[in-house]
Amino acid sequence: MPHTVLLAEDDRAIRNALERALTLEGYHVTAVADGVEALAQAHRSRPDVLVLDVMMPGIDGLQVCRVLRAEGDRTPVLILTALVETADRIAGLDAGADDYVVKPFDVEEVFARLRALLRRAAPVPTEAVPTEPEPAAAPEPGAPAPSGRCLEAAGLRMDPQARRAWRGDRELELTRTEFELLELLIRNAGVVLEHATIYDRIWGYDFGPGSKNLAVYVGYLRRKLDEPGAPQLIHTVRGVGYVLREG
Repeated sequence: MPHTVLLAEDDRAIRNALERALTLEGYHVTAVADGVEALAQAHRSRPDVLVLDVMMPGIDGLQVCRVLRAEGDRTPVLILTALVETADRIAGLDAGADDYVVKPFDVEEVFARLRALLRRAAPVPTEAVPTEPEPAAAPEPGAPAPSGRCLEAAGLRMDPQARRAWRGDRELELTRTEFELLELLIRNAGVVLEHATIYDRIWGYDFGPGSKNLAVYVGYLRRKLDEPGAPQLIHTVRGVGYVLREG
């Protein structure tokens, strides 16, 4: 079955062109002109992924994203924006978006980002396992998971199965992309990861030296990790990449 895309874009020329391109790429596309229609359509039939323009009349793309996230809808969201400042991009991530593309964009970049979002959202195949003893009682809400299934590095703790992470006793509220970026860094703690490696592992595509996408996500992740008086954990190795370590 083809993946379903809900596209919300108020510019008719862009909407029609992108709808045609996505359809030719094999997606089943529902295209709407504003945020009100986007929410109504998302409530009628949940798509596999949403592509939302930021600047739309009435309800804009970020408001659509906030409403869906508040309702517990975790459908991947790709934001289309003409706003290029870092603060604007952070606003999109704050709203719950998973990724963004800056206008004017190359349609191949849109395809690549959609493929990456859909890969990450795909359910993990389950395998039959031997019968095990009755599990222990569930931990209290907010409590770190048992260390046997956690990753630990630089004062951070992460449970990949439960999609939860902590710095010390403080649980971190992370988006899907932030969680996967932090997991990659924790699994390679002390190792400098090159930009191209991170792009390939997280997005499945290297957007080139001119892209600021990774820097935005790292900056946003640092804001959630860092604490007053505590050492910074994610370090920049200029011209190379990033490394997770204490001090």
